[in-house]
Amino acid sequence: MAAGLLIGLTGWVWLDPVASLAVAVVIVVASVGVLRESTNLALDAVPRRIALGEVEAFLRGLAGVVEVHDLHIWAISTTETALTAHLVCAGPVGPHRVGDIAHEIRHRFRIGHTTLQIESAADAEACRLRPADVV
Repeated sequence: MAAGLLIGLTGWVWLDPVASLAVAVVIVVASVGVLRESTNLALDAVPRRIALGEVEAFLRGLAGVVEVHDLHIWAISTTETALTAHLVCAGPVGPHRVGDIAHEIRHRFRIGHTTLQIESAADAEACRLRPADVV
């Protein structure tokens, strides 16, 4: 509208394509982030705000956890993130402890949908998802 008013007052018709290019640049700049986010969402990529290594280090550092494998983190929407992992534990783990771990993951990493599979060492030996190259 401003370009239209200036063209009407000054007769500078070249303002119309300049204003159109300026609007196009604003749209492209604003769209880059949305395009990147939607591509990552479509590819089930780890959201940029989450450091996979930090999450894995947190899980490995839990008392009684001797191994973490089959760890996956992905966005399920633009605001929600999910995590699945197998935790090999030295002893039995009660459901309250799993709930506490999920709560801490939500608090520390803003991952709201957590699924943890607790395994003994024998279970882990038989787990076909244990090798790092298995997705």
